[in-house]
Amino acid sequence: MSRRRVFLDPTGRQFGGLPTYPWRLAPEGLATRRQLRAAGLRPGGQPPCAQVMWRSRRAAGGVRVAYLYDVAAAKPRRTPSPAQLQALGKAMRARKVCPDCGVEQPYCIPTRYGACLPCHGWGLSA
Repeated sequence: MSRRRVFLDPTGRQFGGLPTYPWRLAPEGLATRRQLRAAGLRPGGQPPCAQVMWRSRRAAGGVRVAYLYDVAAAKPRRTPSPAQLQALGKAMRARKVCPDCGVEQPYCIPTRYGACLPCHGWGLSA
């Protein structure tokens, strides 16, 4: 049996009740969250209708899973209101202002240091 066939379970009996497909062999009309987002869609409250499984060294159990959603039942992405965009801009700006020197940096302040790189001692020439 080929490696790809290990995760082929269209009935859903073997892997948690959801129809399961190997990597890149999901049927047409199903998409992951990332694929929906790239198409300007969102799941819209629908539960996953299938899953894709593949072996991975990075995963804890050696297997990774991506849930699939029905594209026909997906809804368009919501656009944020101007107030939400303004609040997001303020939050991002707050992440760039150093609490020690008060200077806004062109990057987000690393949480591990709690200060901008010059205040922390990086990038200073002696």
